[in-house]
Amino acid sequence: MPTDLEVVFGSSVEGRSLTVTRRGDVDGVRVLVIGCIHGNEADGIAIVEHLMRMDSPDGVDLWLVPTINPDGTAADIRHNASGVDLNRNFPVNWAPLAEPGDWQYGGPAAASEPETAATVALGELVEPSLVLWYHQDLFRISPSRGLSGEVRARYAELTGLPLIEVTGGTYTGTASQWSRTVTADGGFGFTVELGPSLTDAEAERHAEAVVTVAAELLSG
Repeated sequence: MPTDLEVVFGSSVEGRSLTVTRRGDVDGVRVLVIGCIHGNEADGIAIVEHLMRMDSPDGVDLWLVPTINPDGTAADIRHNASGVDLNRNFPVNWAPLAEPGDWQYGGPAAASEPETAATVALGELVEPSLVLWYHQDLFRISPSRGLSGEVRARYAELTGLPLIEVTGGTYTGTASQWSRTVTADGGFGFTVELGPSLTDAEAERHAEAVVTVAAELLSG
């Protein structure tokens, strides 16, 4: 796929486009960044917008998706237009969860939603080394081990987020679990929990952190 060109890779329940823009070094380490999955947790979109504007990084191949839930973003709601929590709808470790109207409703089947199915297809195409998902507003990153732990710790250091376990939900069919199954060998994905608000300067700091961790810890 060419760089610096917005490409439609799917559509939402209500027909809004899902878009991805590729930037940077096509021979570099591939990083897939999703700014928003829950429509009312949309501050990560600003991070993606900064990544689209900043100088194209050497050694890093960015695939930038502002939101996979444009209907939820437009309505400022967690779910998609069918009332499904897309972060419980991915086809890895999926299980029936809750009922329609519940905040964690996982949908009638794995990848039942067009937004989920399109994102799965994109991930299988890209085969990134790193997938980043932005949420709010727990203000933390879950710690880990190995290279994934090093990347998380470095990202946390660069952005001021603490390393604290994310808890409080039933985590079946989550996007981060799925993303680890489509990454390149040794790749991984994880969630960045932003706070309740994000200034423009903070969004820029996060964008710079994405490029830094990829260049420092994954390239080469």
